Amino acid sequence: MRIGPVRRYAIVLAASALLAAVLVVTQAVSLATLLAAAAGGRLDRAALVVALAAVLLRAVHAGALTAIAGRSAAGVKAHLREELLDSAARRGPGWLAGRRAGELATLAGRGVDGLDGYLTGYLPQVFLAAFVPLAVLGWLALTDFTSAVVVALTLPLIPVFGILVGKATGARTQRQWDLLGRLGGHFLDTVRGLPTLRAFGRSSAYVRRVRATAEAYRGATMRTLRLAFLSALVLELVATVSVALVAVPVGLRLLHGGLTLAAALVVLLLAPEAYLPLRALGTKFHASQEGLAAAAQIHAVLLEPPSATTEPRLPAADAAVVLDRVEVRYGDTIALRDATLEIEPGDRVALVGPSGGGKSTLLALLLGFATPSAGRVLVGGADLAGLDLAAWRARLAWLPQRPHLFAGTVADNIRLGAPDAPLDEVVAAAVAAEADGFVRALPRGYDTDLSAHGLSSGQRQRLAMARAWLRRDAALLLFDEPTARLDPASEAAVVASAARLAAGRTALFVAHRPALLSIATRTVTVDGALTEPRPAVAA
Repeated sequence: MRIGPVRRYAIVLAASALLAAVLVVTQAVSLATLLAAAAGGRLDRAALVVALAAVLLRAVHAGALTAIAGRSAAGVKAHLREELLDSAARRGPGWLAGRRAGELATLAGRGVDGLDGYLTGYLPQVFLAAFVPLAVLGWLALTDFTSAVVVALTLPLIPVFGILVGKATGARTQRQWDLLGRLGGHFLDTVRGLPTLRAFGRSSAYVRRVRATAEAYRGATMRTLRLAFLSALVLELVATVSVALVAVPVGLRLLHGGLTLAAALVVLLLAPEAYLPLRALGTKFHASQEGLAAAAQIHAVLLEPPSATTEPRLPAADAAVVLDRVEVRYGDTIALRDATLEIEPGDRVALVGPSGGGKSTLLALLLGFATPSAGRVLVGGADLAGLDLAAWRARLAWLPQRPHLFAGTVADNIRLGAPDAPLDEVVAAAVAAEADGFVRALPRGYDTDLSAHGLSSGQRQRLAMARAWLRRDAALLLFDEPTARLDPASEAAVVASAARLAAGRTALFVAHRPALLSIATRTVTVDGALTEPRPAVAA
């Protein structure tokens, strides 16, 4: 994760770990001095003050580190979610086809939240495990070189055993995360298609599929937890034996006069502190594995290269658009097969045909939301796959069948495709779309917040039409059944506005209703392939 918040957090953690190492050594030395003096029948007030100060500072340091870790983790997670959503927005809906939308939702939700264990537990412990044992070893070497050698030889045993167990844990956690991503994809697909599944009596089968995936995820989680508990036991055992290897010789040498009481106490107090960060690191490692598995996928998504732009500039705005033997697949399903169509500047083409025949897929091709599995989409002779999609979409105006209105004012919703448009242009677009009348009847007119005010289907469609009017530079209009589900009055308003907007421009309409067909110059039937049975009546 090559992002600024992590680097800044790492610098803070390094400074914090250095301070913790100093406090550990200071506390052990002052306590040893205090106890040795107490054994001689006197009170070392200076050592007592230093020991109390060290204990207090360690407590404050632990609390401050927890607070800093929490705030830093929140910042990093917010940054990652923003990067993920920006990446998805740049690639468009075609990139999210299939289960990818569900997997991305799981990644941006549960996956990013899974980084808590890594950012607030494991990462701070990594720095403590790097600084504290080195500081302890350095002081032990000055106090009792023999004990320092024993600690130096036994200390690597903990990370060695941790790595051996961690490899198995990492593999199982990756499988656990893969199952969770698959579960998210299945669940999203099922929820999206629930009305259709119920209509065809297939809801029970898909519920069983989701239940089976959830059960597989539960089993993988329990296997990972069992391995984590086993590894914790192994690390505790190794650390305990290692401390005993230091403590027993120190006790014997103290009895035979080979070591002073103060030195022996320093060794006995510092030896467990050398092993403690590594033991804790092993425990935090298992808690961070789900987050690390998610981080690997986040990293892969962010580094996935966008579609290459091979053309230095877009063709002229009045260029012809050609579908050359295009095939589009969604998994094993063929949405379009060997589709060929030439759209000359000024054509107004009505796309008709049965539901599922590929009409919306054809619009998705022109929007860059879907990519051909075979064939090409040509704009002025240039392959659309090699053009700058953002610049290409700036030439389009799209009116979907179910336009989405965002939380915000009416004016901001109309400005969606032209954020800098002044209010007078927004009002003019609404007038052209025959939306001005009902907008002015709203409580605050164009400043009405739509999150607190519902609109009818016809009103929503007319606001979407106003968005299209505001894109004055759009050379190609794409309308996906804009009159579906509308009452006669709303349909007449949308059709009249569409006819005026399409005058002198190139347009593609997905249409079933006669009113919209009347403004087309050509009719093309889409049923897996494309045919032109007859020309439409010119508007």
